[in-house]
Amino acid sequence: MDDINPATGARIDTYETDTAADIEAALARAADAADDWRDRPIRERERHVAAAGDVLRENTQTYAELITAEMGKPITQARAEIEKCAAVCDHYATHASAYLQPDGHPSPPGADVQTVYEPLGPVLAVMPWNFPFWQVFRFAAPALAAGNVALLKHASNVPGCAEAIADVFEAAGLPAGVFQTLLVGADAVEDVIRDDRVRAATLTGSEPAGSAVAATAGETLKKTVLELGGSDPFVVLDDADVAAAAASGAWARTLNS
Repeated sequence: MDDINPATGARIDTYETDTAADIEAALARAADAADDWRDRPIRERERHVAAAGDVLRENTQTYAELITAEMGKPITQARAEIEKCAAVCDHYATHASAYLQPDGHPSPPGADVQTVYEPLGPVLAVMPWNFPFWQVFRFAAPALAAGNVALLKHASNVPGCAEAIADVFEAAGLPAGVFQTLLVGADAVEDVIRDDRVRAATLTGSEPAGSAVAATAGETLKKTVLELGGSDPFVVLDDADVAAAAASGAWARTLNS
């Protein structure tokens, strides 16, 4: 993968894509890690997620500059993205235990009926370039805290961000195999989803990409979470401050452009 600065056209770096053997090794590590990680106390998992937030804050400028160099957004927005990632780590480090408490249900005397939330196992995340840190962390923080392990297939034009995110979790002390990056093209996704060791998939991207992931996951009866493209209506009511609404709408429509 050639890593190209979109502002200058200059090559930043070149990354070797993972081979079939690399993918197999990553899947094996993920399966092994899942058996251990799911049994770790949730407070321990939360501490690792909190530590990832600390790593992000300690290296905000470095990661922001990497975002800007690879995908071109203004550095102020890149810094804000890293800060938001740290905040989502803080949130799940604080609240995951409460979110995952079993839900009790009315039951006959002598019975105890609950909905219990258990980890699924290895989850494949197919993520886009437009928010190269945020899209990953908004998936990874809750998924890891809940006891799942993650395999990231990031967009091919942000391989540096993909590698840096893996480094964040390594620095946060996560055991080997709990979070891994696969440097592969889109053509490798179907086989990874079909692998029995992968238990679920999530994607942020276009409708065609989402349809392809959902179709493969559906054939193998695996859960999916999809965030797909689209453009919501912008409704301005009669009592609105029209000038403020126009400014807000223009900013929202061109954010990250």
